[in-house]
Amino acid sequence: MTSVEDQIKILTAGTVDVISKADLKKKLSTGKPLRVKLGIDPTASDIHLGFTVVLRKLRQFQDLGHTAVLIIGDFTAQVGDPTGRSVTRPPLTQEQVDAHAATYVEQVQSILDFTPGRIEIVRNSEWLSKIDMAGVLRLMSQTTLARILERDDFTKRYQEGSPISLSELVYPLMQGWDSVQVRADVELGGTDQLFNNLMGRQLQVAEGQAPQVVITTPLLEGLDGVKKMSKSLGNYIGIAEAPGEQFGKLMSIPDALMPRYFALTTGWLPERVDEVVASIASGELAPVAAKRLLARTIVDLYHGEGAGKSAEDEFDRIFKDGSAPTDVQEFVITSGEFPITLARLLATAGLATSNKEGRRKIEQGGVRIEGEKVTDPDVEVTAEEINGKLLQLGKRAWARIIVS
Repeated sequence: MTSVEDQIKILTAGTVDVISKADLKKKLSTGKPLRVKLGIDPTASDIHLGFTVVLRKLRQFQDLGHTAVLIIGDFTAQVGDPTGRSVTRPPLTQEQVDAHAATYVEQVQSILDFTPGRIEIVRNSEWLSKIDMAGVLRLMSQTTLARILERDDFTKRYQEGSPISLSELVYPLMQGWDSVQVRADVELGGTDQLFNNLMGRQLQVAEGQAPQVVITTPLLEGLDGVKKMSKSLGNYIGIAEAPGEQFGKLMSIPDALMPRYFALTTGWLPERVDEVVASIASGELAPVAAKRLLARTIVDLYHGEGAGKSAEDEFDRIFKDGSAPTDVQEFVITSGEFPITLARLLATAGLATSNKEGRRKIEQGGVRIEGEKVTDPDVEVTAEEINGKLLQLGKRAWARIIVS
């Protein structure tokens, strides 16, 4: 059995906030399995690498004998977490939330231990949807407007005169009430969730419960190397994405991000991370070789041993040898669309957002049909000329045109 001191060392490694380590030690010293809460609002269909940072911390708790309490925020998702938002999030329908929730549960199985007794999965609509107006007012009485406006994102929006809905102001209270309902001993979250998690401590004390320990993990920068990874920003790598897509995206990250990606996304022990990072710093491991190692590791994690090497071979076939991918998406266009200009063809096939962008890409020399560069965006092609042909934009976008 792992000692309390060793557990603390493992569980706090790589974290940002631990509130408080003394409380964590006290809870661990009881010898009872802790209830470790992590909430997920299913606002999109993909879980990305940035979110796996906190998921892997939750798995560490499981491996030490504690219980993961995974809260699917199907009720709070319809409000939308205001954290980091400059505008109110558009509301989602119940159908959208349910569809996203199903994919979330499927995807987290690649990281969390789903052995019976190791995990509980609950939806916060079980309790939040049943609160009447008296309950809402009672919950709101537990804090003040001044306290809520301490949040940086609310303060900034308020000063700028940007709208803040009352439902957004209540969001931290709803997340905090989740902690009361599941009697959480620990709550995990990214550093951007610190305010919400501390609200859980406050509400637990008000309800006569011992306050949860709050542990936050670092936020992972996205592919742009600047902003945190987010699907809405388009700078993410989804854990359910195809191996080739994952590999290609990881090969595009800025060199400066590699130490953080090795530390936060691979699941490696700190000793191995330190070894690889030192090799990069000394020049023993070239940046491109380091990215290949990182990309193979991540692809293997989510697609099985050997998938990374296969994705690397495919990557080299496309980018080194200039060959087309072995599995190119087919795009069906009805015969009534023809004849069609090349600029419009590019937009119709989804390789450009508009005819104007398609024209620009062609004029820049980045478009090929069956390997032959095209330069005139106004040239018209017939259905017979293009049917079954391979359309290529740049080095990573392909479509095979099928005429129906």
